[in-house]
Order: sequence, then structure tokens, then C-alpha cells
Amino acid sequence: MADGVDIGEAMVLSRHAWTFLRFSDADAHQQTIAEAEQLGIWQAPTQTPWGFREERWGRATAEVPEEAPEGCPIKGNLSDNGHITHAPWSPWYSRTRIDTSKGERWFCDEGEAVAAGWRAPRWWWSGLSTILYGPN
Repeated sequence: MADGVDIGEAMVLSRHAWTFLRFSDADAHQQTIAEAEQLGIWQAPTQTPWGFREERWGRATAEVPEEAPEGCPIKGNLSDNGHITHAPWSPWYSRTRIDTSKGERWFCDEGEAVAAGWRAPRWWWSGLSTILYGPN
């Protein structure tokens, strides 16, 4: 909230954002109107961010190596750079091998990996900083 304005509500009302109905239906009526009138983000077929992530996760887990425990597709790899995780969409996923005898392991979700002290590879952070701040 900024200056008494609910930014999320303002974005839904201006047709620039979806209402995440799993947590609140406060703006559901406004979203229904925008969708019916094909205004803002509803002008063309769209996919919600949470729908995209769910679909991506479903595709990724369908292609997990056989040795992964069911429902646990994230690779926990030990390297010179530390305890690194590779989700199925990581550029290094197919090249990364897990050797549980060396302390490497599988994770069922990213939260579990972070709680255990593991982190995503730096490629994500370097790409994000380039987007936010431009090249060095």
C-alpha cells in the first residue's frame, strides 16, 4: 500500500493485473467485468503467471530422469561454487548428474532446497541484474 492506495487493487481496476483468487476474491467482480469487456490484459488470450508456472512445472516433471524420487525433480549438486540446485528448466539440468554417495540429493520443491541451505545457480541472478541494471 502506498499513500493509502492498494496497488494491487488499482492494477486490477485499471485492467493491468489479474486477481489471484486463491487468496482473495475482493477484486473478482472487477476482473469479471474487465474479462467480459475484453479490456486491458483481457484484450487477447493470456495466461496467468501462476498458470504458466504450474504448466511449466508439469512439463518439466514429466521429463525427469528415472533415478529421481517421484515428485522430486530438482537436482542438488555439489560444486566448487557451493550447494547448487538445478530445476528442470535450468540450462545445466541435463548435464548435471547426481551422486548421492557424495552428498548430492534430489529436492521436491525450491523451498525445500533453500531451507536446506542450497541455492539456484548464478546464471539466473546475472541475467536478472543485466535486465535491471544493464551490462557492466
